[in-house]
Amino acid sequence: MSAINGGISFWYATDGLPTPREPLPGDASADVVIVGGGYTGLWTAYYLKKAAPSLDVAVLESRFCGYGASGRNGGWLYNGIAGRDRYAELHGRDSAVRLQHAMNDTVDEVVRVASEESIDADIHQGGVLEVAYTPAQLTRLKAFHADEVTFGEKDRLLLGARETAERIRVAGAVGSTWTPHGARIHPVKLVKGLATAVEALGVRVYESTPVTEIRPGHAVTPYGTVRAPYVLRCTEGFTASLKGQRRAWLPMNSSMIATEPLGPEAWEAIGWAGRETLGDMAHAYMYAQRTADDRIALGGRGVPYRFGSRTDNDGRTQAATVSALREILVRFFPQLAGVRVSHAWSGVLGVPRDWCASVTLDRATGLGWAGGYVGSGVATANLAARTLRDLVRRDSGEAGDTGLTTLPWVNHKVRMWEPEPLRWLGVRGMYAAYRGADRRELLRPRATTDRVARLADRVAGRA
Repeated sequence: MSAINGGISFWYATDGLPTPREPLPGDASADVVIVGGGYTGLWTAYYLKKAAPSLDVAVLESRFCGYGASGRNGGWLYNGIAGRDRYAELHGRDSAVRLQHAMNDTVDEVVRVASEESIDADIHQGGVLEVAYTPAQLTRLKAFHADEVTFGEKDRLLLGARETAERIRVAGAVGSTWTPHGARIHPVKLVKGLATAVEALGVRVYESTPVTEIRPGHAVTPYGTVRAPYVLRCTEGFTASLKGQRRAWLPMNSSMIATEPLGPEAWEAIGWAGRETLGDMAHAYMYAQRTADDRIALGGRGVPYRFGSRTDNDGRTQAATVSALREILVRFFPQLAGVRVSHAWSGVLGVPRDWCASVTLDRATGLGWAGGYVGSGVATANLAARTLRDLVRRDSGEAGDTGLTTLPWVNHKVRMWEPEPLRWLGVRGMYAAYRGADRRELLRPRATTDRVARLADRVAGRA
């Protein structure tokens, strides 16, 4: 049997598509209008209404809540945040440490709200295990671990080959690092539950309502314009579809596969009893989880970018990408060579030119936005939403500065991406370089990182 390809994601195949909500009926007004019905937009609506129940909040979603990355991601609720090292350079290490501590706390915050709102999202707090299986990866892993400890993760562990195998038996793993600040989730169950929760608070959620233009005080759609003092853009990888935003955040493509359910014998061979989320230290890295129904859902970069910042069609994935992800699965777990891949899908994530996630509110125009999570958005979206809440309340005079409004990612400015075809050539070339570097590090084991990968990091703005 061939895999189900697309259909948005495996998560929707298991939980079903949501019941459609009505589109915007015509011109309207609100106190705050939020563009985008994914994690960032829904969390922002949630926290605004919890803080100020009388606030009139509307959410505009082009398809349905969770259609984008929020319904397609790998289910990693963890404390990673894009751009932390850059923020340490710009604002000082103490400021970046505060940002990291806020991210550590965010994992627990999402778990807390899910419990409080009776959202059953298959959450399991097993932490995050990131493994190395070449000498160069081990060098990077040790440096990464040491850096995380200096940013305040005193509870992070550095594990050798034997200790790693006691958790998950990844073929050839020579070491790993583990943090407790992570959990496995079912992404769609979380986004569906969150949408239900915000509606129960009185938020108006309009679906099948694409926003074509955002300007001060206005969110323009084919069905009418919503006027509001605050217009918050929460569109992540789909930002490029908005007027004037084509080069703001690059929609980076990420792809996933899910296996058929594995039996007790397979799990006995693999381990993974702690249900940690699993990653590696490759340049074109992978990410995986053991699902609640005992599959392995595994992802990585397939076709990393489509010319002109285009996005995919309902998650359909190229056969070559499915094969490449299956090769990673079997490289990690050779005993699964005969296991069937049941689902394949793709989605886009938002990448700023400097690879730094950020939150902004322009006090002169009332326009705000959050995103650029570079694949770490499941938890980061929650912190961004609480930060947007505090920025709006400060601007409206309802509150003053908080610990969140003074974090270093607030009002961070970044330049636009290059025009085409430079954008396409650069991104495709960068990931070709990373894949080549991973192959060379595997075939010619050395303790130093491949120099082509180091060059790619500098060109991309990641170093």
